[in-house]
Amino acid sequence: MTRPRIVALMGPTASGKTATSIKWAKAHDGEIVSVDSALVYRHLDIGSAKPSMEERDGVPHHLIDVRDPWQTYSAAEFANDAHAAIADILARGKLPILVGGTGLYFQALLEGLADMPDANAEVRERINARAASEGWAALHAEMAGNDPEAGERIKPNDAQRIQRALEVFELTGKPISLLHREGRQRRNSPYHVLKVIVAPKERAVLHERIARRFDIMLEDGFLDEVRKLRNMPEMQAVAKPLDLPAVRAVGYRQAWNYLDGEGGEKDFREKGIAATRQLAKRQWTWLRGELDALWFDPQLNVAELDESVKRFLG
Repeated sequence: MTRPRIVALMGPTASGKTATSIKWAKAHDGEIVSVDSALVYRHLDIGSAKPSMEERDGVPHHLIDVRDPWQTYSAAEFANDAHAAIADILARGKLPILVGGTGLYFQALLEGLADMPDANAEVRERINARAASEGWAALHAEMAGNDPEAGERIKPNDAQRIQRALEVFELTGKPISLLHREGRQRRNSPYHVLKVIVAPKERAVLHERIARRFDIMLEDGFLDEVRKLRNMPEMQAVAKPLDLPAVRAVGYRQAWNYLDGEGGEKDFREKGIAATRQLAKRQWTWLRGELDALWFDPQLNVAELDESVKRFLG
């Protein structure tokens, strides 16, 4: 109990985390640390549902807009930056409130990451050459044979994660899932953490919220945002922009493909909503593994949700 107290507000996309976190920050003299792999990128505003300055309403937010979209940002980098932000918030006597839906970021920050080998250019080149001739689906099947857990978690078209899993297996002889598990077992969080999950009890409610939010994004100029992104000289200099983590963000990949002439606008909307629902499904799977977290429906359990934080802070 001598560890500093922090609050972690988790939940699937479109579950209402932003409004809840800002309310808590105002009520408990807190500052928000974003735990979202899309919000770290500048110029990804509308499609990432990044809270505007008006929505933030004077509440300090950390780890938003820390990279350009043509750059990368690893979970390890996030953890280092988040620990620094939390230390700064605590030093000023404020309450750190972690808010987001990126499970790997939460894991890296609260549990630590496994000791992984550095990227090996020779191995990656060999894997990419095989992918060009055999296809990523075949390499996914090979990865799943070595690591069934990763095979279930990583999608067959997620080239970056398949490549990394195969690279780690070749360099260490161990499945990447095993290394992650060993890393979690070795580390304890330096914080006393209240984990709160907000999610509608009915999955259909979340699906409706996702569709409604995507339509609002379109009305607010999401496609124009992606057009501007595509026209940036730095982005045009990238040989394979669709491989960038920023462009792989849900909604952006679908918009990019649409602007490349793939399908019509209705088809793009349906694909964007479907991809967001798939993201929510993956997040739900991760959240079910957070056995020490409290679950609340953000609309039905408002009083209980707020009371959980009050009790935690004493």
